[in-house]
Amino acid sequence: MREREPFVLPDDFLFGTATAATQIEGGDTRSNWYHWARAGNTKDGAGPETACDHWIRWQEDLDLIAALNSHSYRLGLDWARMEPAPGVFDDAAFAHYREELKALREAGVEPLVTLYHFAHPQWFEEAGGWPRRGAGADWLRFVSRVLEVLGDLVTDWITINEPNVYLIFAHVFGEWPPGDRSILRFFRGARHMVRAHREAYTHIHADAVRRSTIARVGVAHHLRVFDPLRPLLRDRFACKVTSYLSQDFFLKNMTGVGGRWADFLGVNYYSRDMVRFTADPASGFGVRSVAAGAPVNDLGWEIYPEGLYRCIRSVYSRYRVPVYITENGTSDANDQFRIAYIYDHVRQIARLIADGIPVTRYYHWSLMDNFEWAEGNGPRFGLYNVDYGTQERRPRESARFYSELARERAVTRDMLETYLSY
Repeated sequence: MREREPFVLPDDFLFGTATAATQIEGGDTRSNWYHWARAGNTKDGAGPETACDHWIRWQEDLDLIAALNSHSYRLGLDWARMEPAPGVFDDAAFAHYREELKALREAGVEPLVTLYHFAHPQWFEEAGGWPRRGAGADWLRFVSRVLEVLGDLVTDWITINEPNVYLIFAHVFGEWPPGDRSILRFFRGARHMVRAHREAYTHIHADAVRRSTIARVGVAHHLRVFDPLRPLLRDRFACKVTSYLSQDFFLKNMTGVGGRWADFLGVNYYSRDMVRFTADPASGFGVRSVAAGAPVNDLGWEIYPEGLYRCIRSVYSRYRVPVYITENGTSDANDQFRIAYIYDHVRQIARLIADGIPVTRYYHWSLMDNFEWAEGNGPRFGLYNVDYGTQERRPRESARFYSELARERAVTRDMLETYLSY
């Protein structure tokens, strides 16, 4: 990375933060993740039944969003809370989301709504989950009701968050619910998720036409850089296989050339993996590791800002639609390197824009510390520190930096001297 220096982003560039319903809301016990955590499947025993208590404290949290000078906010809907039994909808839950969405708009914050983010009703899980024939029809029934009740308040939609990550952890590694390791179920789930996204894309646009409004619809894809561990042909082959199975398949089938199935490319970027060939096909012929001597975050993920530039250059050359950075952030409990992490990654966005690539939004993950799936409450990704015992939120120094970054749409010399002079 070159010496840090000021940079400026376009006047219409949008900054925001991202969250997921199950990770922050609390108060619901009907999801697959509640049952999975209750069975002892998280590292610290924590579950999502309380999380950040956002369901109760959402107005307080809206003040936190506003304090960051946010132009947009990515939030998720809790399918389990909204459809507690097949075809049975909870009107009070829908009314709650209407109130929250209206408040965001009144505060001048554009909502970006995620329809599926790793969690679903336990009844859906017990029926067979995403690999089951008919899974897409169940989810699309929920999507249709969301459009009916909330569609007038939302322009920007993410249908599915990281389908690759969900299916790999659920059906390849077996570390997420339902915990059944089955390559066959992985591929069945992938096929059903692809089809469901395409149908949701069509439904959302049809609803916008009916309302005489516009809609922007995409998927939030988890993308990484895969580099060969050694300068060997077999390691390069392993990189190609790993990339195809873990991300390229989903990009191709959920975007389409020229964005047939997506109006933007949502990119969740965190790190890269070094890949070494293995003869085991169950591992996708690749074993992943961290580059020797590389800086890492609290979870041991390599901090590699250049990878954001490389990922987006690659995917934009294939799909030619606008790019939103729908997640980017780091686990840093002591807030020691988060400011530098944000600066270094947003600077890569400035490079991309200078190259003519339309990256138009950046959502930091996350607004606040939250329930991090199988990792429990341990990792700290938030601009706001959360005391899970008292539910007190406290801004980290990185929150102050991010607030100035969003306000200025730039990093000034004064900001460098204040926050990055070490």
